[in-house]
Amino acid sequence: MKKIIASFVIILATFSVAQAQGFRAGIKLGGNFTKISGQSFNQGFDLSYQAGGFAEIDFNKKFGIQPELLWSESKSTTSTWNTLLQPNQDVRLDYLNIPILLRYNIGKMLTLNLGPQFGILLNKDNSLLQNGNNAFKNGDFSMVAGAQLNFNVLRIYGRYNIGLTNINDVDNQDKWTHQQIQLGIGFRF
Repeated sequence: MKKIIASFVIILATFSVAQAQGFRAGIKLGGNFTKISGQSFNQGFDLSYQAGGFAEIDFNKKFGIQPELLWSESKSTTSTWNTLLQPNQDVRLDYLNIPILLRYNIGKMLTLNLGPQFGILLNKDNSLLQNGNNAFKNGDFSMVAGAQLNFNVLRIYGRYNIGLTNINDVDNQDKWTHQQIQLGIGFRF
């Protein structure tokens, strides 16, 4: 019983100190409009989803960082002319995205975000290639830019992610990169 009480007191004390230093955490969910750029894929944006958690760590009234941990889905469809991929096949990729964003607070209501993001591929679509090999690399590095409206416990955000690495694990003839428009809401604790 003493260990439980001591653990509770330590957690409460840590939370209180973190609050005094401008630390907030929460959960978020939203929609992705995703496109995989490259000649092998249709060039339209497809709807998918994302969910996860975030922390807001402010250094002062203007600047801070916002690390996040997000499950993010990407969808696309292969184009009909490519001989390596099966034509008109739906592609669904699940990533564990880890963005580390710089926060710039414009007043209390608006925050601008900018920073890198690393994505870890969680599923390998072995059925995508006709020979059963992996089509996508395990990791994806991208840049994120966006804005967030801050209400008491509610966050409304929009951002744009642009992939910087070639995720094509088949050959180097066609460069595949992610583009993603994210819209969503978050709730801070």
